[in-house]
Amino acid sequence: MKRLPPWAKKTLGPAKPIHEMKSVLRRRNLHTVCESARCPNIGECFSKPTATFMILGDVCTRTCGFCSVDKRARPLNVDPDEPSNIAITAKELGLKHVVVTSVTRDDLKDGGAEQFALTIRAIKDTISGILVEVLTPDFKGGEEALNTVLNARPDIFNHNLETVPALYPAVRPQADYRLSLGVLSNAKASGVMTKSGIMVGLGETTEEVRQVLTDLKASGCDAVTIGQYLRPTRQSLEVKEYIEPQVFLDYERYGKEIGIKHVYSGTFVRSSYNAEKLIGSC
Repeated sequence: MKRLPPWAKKTLGPAKPIHEMKSVLRRRNLHTVCESARCPNIGECFSKPTATFMILGDVCTRTCGFCSVDKRARPLNVDPDEPSNIAITAKELGLKHVVVTSVTRDDLKDGGAEQFALTIRAIKDTISGILVEVLTPDFKGGEEALNTVLNARPDIFNHNLETVPALYPAVRPQADYRLSLGVLSNAKASGVMTKSGIMVGLGETTEEVRQVLTDLKASGCDAVTIGQYLRPTRQSLEVKEYIEPQVFLDYERYGKEIGIKHVYSGTFVRSSYNAEKLIGSC
């Protein structure tokens, strides 16, 4: 394994707020991508406190090479209480911006779209003035599933491209780059604010990253996040390169130059990291 450079090291922070947040989540049988994806920002975010809620269980039906979410077990049954439990927890935590994501559920007819819609509505019915951001899978490009989510009126629709097209066979073997761009374009056509994110350090070139940003601009994407891929487990893809901080600044500058409203780029940037600040600055 490559040795971490100084700029790619982050301390977890005090254990107490992490345990307290996990206790809150476990009381209502809730999952977070913060835990399942082994996010390096978990100590910081759980201390705020804030979290990215992950619906539809913690077992994914796809085998993406970068992700540590469980892919071996059988997917969980859809929990009918999950939407209300997320809404109640978000209210207890005093959240003003809630991010809801999910594992990919290709085993479900609608890919889990209805659960997204129910969760959006539950949060908005429970918390006045709340902003709800969803980070969805591609629903295999199904327009009906996408419209189910959009009709629930999320404030921000996020779907991550994750990497450059040439790396999809290793990084997202069951996904399609053009299909994902189409999801973003179709969401934008509904009038919602759209967002996407990619990881770097997987072997992509600068020119490929710039092309992805250009494609996202063409899709109408309003906000883009770019962060360093950090290997979550020994079974995950290896890091090919630790990207220098200046390169992240260059990507951010380029994205803004071509007209993307906001580009948030840095080593520890993740799709949902400081989501409320990113949207507030757009």
